[in-house]
Amino acid sequence: MSKSLYLFVLLSGLLCSCGGHRWTETVEDGYHLIAQKGGATLGYSPKSGISIIQQDGYAFKDLNRNGRLDVYEDWRQSVDVRVADLTAQLSMEDIAGIMLYSSHQTIPVNRNVYNGKTYTESGVPAWELTDEQKVFLEKDGVRHVLITAVESPETAARWNNAAQSYAEGLGFGIPCNNSSDPRHSSRADAEFNAGGGGKISMWPGSLGMCATFSPEIMKRFAEIGSVEYRALGFATSLFPMVDVGTDPRWMRFCYTMGEGTKLATDMARAYCDGFQTSEGDAEICDGWGWNSVNTMVKHWPGTGACNEGGRDGHQGFGKYAVFPNGNFELHTLPFTEGAFKLEGKTKMSAALMPDYSACVGIEPEGVGSGFSKKFIQEMLREQQNYDGVICTDWIITHDEEGVYACAGKPWGMETKSVAERHYKVLMAGVDQFGGNNDRGPVMDAYRIGVKEHGEEWMRNRMRTSARRLLTNIFRTGLFENPYLDPARTSEVVGCPEFMQEGYNAQLKSVVMLKNHAGVLPLEGGKKVYIPERYVPAYVGFWGEQIEERHIIPLSKELVEKYFEPVSTPQEADVAIVFIDSPNSGYGFDKEAARKGKDTGYRPISLQYSDYTATYARAQSLSGGDPYEESTNRSYQGRSVKTVNKGDMDLVIQTKRSMGDKPVVVAINVLNPPVLSEIEPYADALFLLFDVQHQTVLDMMTGKEEPSALLPFQMPADMRTVEEQAEDTPRDMRCYQDADNHVYDYAYGLNWQGVIDDERVKKYK
Repeated sequence: MSKSLYLFVLLSGLLCSCGGHRWTETVEDGYHLIAQKGGATLGYSPKSGISIIQQDGYAFKDLNRNGRLDVYEDWRQSVDVRVADLTAQLSMEDIAGIMLYSSHQTIPVNRNVYNGKTYTESGVPAWELTDEQKVFLEKDGVRHVLITAVESPETAARWNNAAQSYAEGLGFGIPCNNSSDPRHSSRADAEFNAGGGGKISMWPGSLGMCATFSPEIMKRFAEIGSVEYRALGFATSLFPMVDVGTDPRWMRFCYTMGEGTKLATDMARAYCDGFQTSEGDAEICDGWGWNSVNTMVKHWPGTGACNEGGRDGHQGFGKYAVFPNGNFELHTLPFTEGAFKLEGKTKMSAALMPDYSACVGIEPEGVGSGFSKKFIQEMLREQQNYDGVICTDWIITHDEEGVYACAGKPWGMETKSVAERHYKVLMAGVDQFGGNNDRGPVMDAYRIGVKEHGEEWMRNRMRTSARRLLTNIFRTGLFENPYLDPARTSEVVGCPEFMQEGYNAQLKSVVMLKNHAGVLPLEGGKKVYIPERYVPAYVGFWGEQIEERHIIPLSKELVEKYFEPVSTPQEADVAIVFIDSPNSGYGFDKEAARKGKDTGYRPISLQYSDYTATYARAQSLSGGDPYEESTNRSYQGRSVKTVNKGDMDLVIQTKRSMGDKPVVVAINVLNPPVLSEIEPYADALFLLFDVQHQTVLDMMTGKEEPSALLPFQMPADMRTVEEQAEDTPRDMRCYQDADNHVYDYAYGLNWQGVIDDERVKKYK
């Protein structure tokens, strides 16, 4: 837009506040804002080239720059009418772009290219669009962008404004529906400052939220989370993950809703209601509005936790889900009875993501869930009447590159072309392709469909998905104002009030398993020894090299607010040992398989000491991959070592050094550990779920009382882990400690003893 035209548009808007018109325009930080009496608030960027249309005294955005008010631009019309108008105008190429969900984007990162240079070389601000982002927004028509790390709330807001301005100037001016995976995790060594803020409020992980056994806390988190997400520019949450944690070995167990189906169902409902619902002036229609965040509940049909041996479907070695006890339907309940039956006016989760797994004996074609007509069209669209957006998990249409490679995940479609996989997804009833920036394969799939069904049928099929996708953008208000005030974002995200509520939830998530002889709470003035942890280098799940680490669990300055820190056990009155649950890898030895020593399959151990799988299946229930010769994925008789065996040694060494003086052990839990190696050396034992370590200090001193309950069973040994069924919750022998307490589902202690309250009665 030329400077003269810009001044004309600005002057026209400002004058409209004077002649009986109902709106005024102000210049904000990077955009313009139009406030209307009795009408919608509009935000637009002069850089985008759009103009403002006046009709009946109101202002409207001329998003397609045709000089007239289209129905989809008229905020007075219903969402359904506006969606229908825009959908009818879109070409198949336009729709193909809207059906893409971008690969992961970080803001900023040096490996990204800005004007042909690295971020450091370019000298651009952190919120500048990368060359890749400009290409997929313009050339491929992407409007759904997944954001991972951001430098700061202000950077997120300014990047959002840059992206929205860029998109607003293209085609029909369709705004970006930016999204995020969970980002409210805590930093273990962080100090909670009641008067301070942060980059975002910090809450327990998913298992920790479930350990509260309080859907009310989950809903409150979601209400706060939605405000923070919208202030960061996110209108979609790629969560909640409502898989029931039926196999304790699964590497994503910590992201599940635990092992109780009823609790998982109630938590799923609370999450979706809290994130999606807008009330009062924030409501636009049917509970949707300016505070609403579309939830993408995952991973339908909930069978990710059923992958044989506890492996994960991100790689070919974990592609198969098995059902030894036929419990397939159980895993669908958090969706059908929770996310699809909300208490609020939005009624159902706005979006859904299928899992990667090929469900052995359940899916008739042997394909992954995102390709399955049975799981999507029949079970969701027809049986559940689900008309929300369905988006594949990331890159299921890409090529597999090896049984151990974390690349494409086209399970059951490995030998098909990329275009054929896209077509299979469309015919299954899916609307969107996760992790795909290129609309070319979608158009290839469209052309296959035209040959199979005719052009009219296929155009209607594409428009059906466009309708669903655009609905989620319209009803969150993005067509009217997708822009953010960076100053308000910095003020709202991680504000003291939200930080306080998050920390309170963390306290309610800490499970006390053991308090031998009532050793806790402690009186003040105690001398405390907190040993340093050492974790050797290892290879992470994505194949990345994790460097060795020397970890100081808490700063001396923080400990001094509770105790007198000392440097040796001999000086101490009490010791606190912070460790992690065992990490034995992910069930596959890449080097052994690559060198042809064996098939590469290994057990996943939940004990710290070396483990040999004596009781594993001799013949696997699943198997087979284009990159492997054997179909037997058994690991019987094979052994595995735990990366952090040193955690067990640290507890034992500390207890021996302390003698009769108490040792408190706090375990950050990713998977339920076998505690026979740890518990005898602990006088008090806490389980943490990605919370600040300061919570343990508050518990130990009696400032707070433990109230959380186990959202899963704690296995007695590895034999019961091997003999439990991947598809069945709560089917293990549970560990019994020295005080004869059984660490079963819904068990937990407070200062009076074993908790037996209404939560236990309701969910146990």
